[in-house]
Amino acid sequence: MDKIDNAIAANAASRRPRSLKEVAIWGGELGDTDSFLREFLDEFYVETDQSKRTAMLLDEPPLGTNERSNAYLAAAAEHLALRNHLPVPEWAGMPGRFLSRPFFPCGLESLKATLLVESPAAFRRRMIFVGSDPLYRPRRSPEPESNPALIGMEP
Repeated sequence: MDKIDNAIAANAASRRPRSLKEVAIWGGELGDTDSFLREFLDEFYVETDQSKRTAMLLDEPPLGTNERSNAYLAAAAEHLALRNHLPVPEWAGMPGRFLSRPFFPCGLESLKATLLVESPAAFRRRMIFVGSDPLYRPRRSPEPESNPALIGMEP
């Protein structure tokens, strides 16, 4: 490992990611973006200051070679912003943050019809088909007031 890899590994071992940018960088370097995303969500959900939550979504994760990961992080940012009445980060709508072919992470053919209907708009518009609560974590705070932007397909 070089100095940069060592620094990334040390940060990842000492604390949870505090931004989606860190999720992408640490996940790309250490090969476990899914685990880092779950840890980020735990941090996001326990944070009560809306300005700090906004900052956690603001910095653009670098585009990696995995287009599914690039799109999934953008969907997560948009979904978290809409669900928590925060501004959607501009980077989430940029090229490279959308898939050109449908992706069903669960891989079960029998669930595809259900996932087409249940997927939140931020995921559906990127052609990522997941369950109705793809970012669920046990530590999540109570549901915020409903947000009409979460309902239905957005342009």
